[in-house]
Amino acid sequence: MKTTVCFLSIIFSTFCFAQKEFQPKNSTVNETVDGDLDGDKIPEKVIVYDIVPNNDYGDIREIQILKKVNNKWTILEKSRNAILRSKDGGMMGDPYMSTTIEKGILNITHYGGSSWKWGGTDKYRFQNGHFELIGFSSESGKPEEYWTTVDFNFSTGKLIFNKEVVNTKEYGKSKNEIFIKKGMKINLQNRNQEKQRKIILPKTKEDIYL
Repeated sequence: MKTTVCFLSIIFSTFCFAQKEFQPKNSTVNETVDGDLDGDKIPEKVIVYDIVPNNDYGDIREIQILKKVNNKWTILEKSRNAILRSKDGGMMGDPYMSTTIEKGILNITHYGGSSWKWGGTDKYRFQNGHFELIGFSSESGKPEEYWTTVDFNFSTGKLIFNKEVVNTKEYGKSKNEIFIKKGMKINLQNRNQEKQRKIILPKTKEDIYL
């Protein structure tokens, strides 16, 4: 029992040292998640930090993926573009919901808005030496007006769009479309740009924002 406690204490101490070493200045830990992300059956550690900026735009989010190499923690990848700031959610407040790991996939979820709501989940896989966006699902709208869902598989290029309209007088009939859009390269480093990426669907002429 003492041996087990001692071993766990060493692991915890090693991680605390690594966290302190890599932790950004003026930051606090928002969330920590463990899971195998590169297929070697050894769990990586994902940490989301809140960084207080010198402005009023809300806390910056830095995500770090730590990997243990030769019994030492190293940064596999980090980014300040994958998670939105704490004031980017509109009236609902902080849009950041969670980071999870499922079957080797890194999932980052946001929700925001007010009476009109929006939200979605990014799915990243570690491939080609970094974390690439392989899936994007989103929903937006207002229940008594219309509700839109998007499911975009970046690996196959298949985008499924559905718009259920309640207020047909104002917004017309419900719409749906399946569109193939290949070649988009998005990763942790270039995820959220100052100018949003937009896809115009050829059949319904609807705008899809990524």
